[in-house]
Amino acid sequence: MDTINNIELRDESVFPDETVLRNALGQSYEAYREALNLFQREQLNYEWRYYKDGKAWLCKVQKKNKTIVWMSARKGYMQATVYFPLKYLDAVLALDISDNTKEKIVNTKNVGKSKPCIFEIRTKEILVDFEKVMKLKIASK
Repeated sequence: MDTINNIELRDESVFPDETVLRNALGQSYEAYREALNLFQREQLNYEWRYYKDGKAWLCKVQKKNKTIVWMSARKGYMQATVYFPLKYLDAVLALDISDNTKEKIVNTKNVGKSKPCIFEIRTKEILVDFEKVMKLKIASK
């Protein structure tokens, strides 16, 4: 599994604008743009911010004050993570998502009392499963 050391965008003085992201993401930039369109359709707000504790730029995606997704730029792809309290794991696994996605979620190490659902956004195809997981997070309390 990736660690924070694989994150691009470590220079606090370089805001991740379109040019910076296009260079970091390469061919997966269009899939990232499609994810932004998905956020817009769901009326989510996103903001890139430099986090000193992780020493990197992260994108926080929110619905009102509720954090839905955290994104970080990696070399050649965007990593999007949706965190669920463990009590929602059965609901996540009951979604109509690929077995491969379910297996990856189950095998991802918990973070405290949360289960991270990690998506490597390299192509638009992954956005089908990502959208279903994200919508469950929006609907959850």
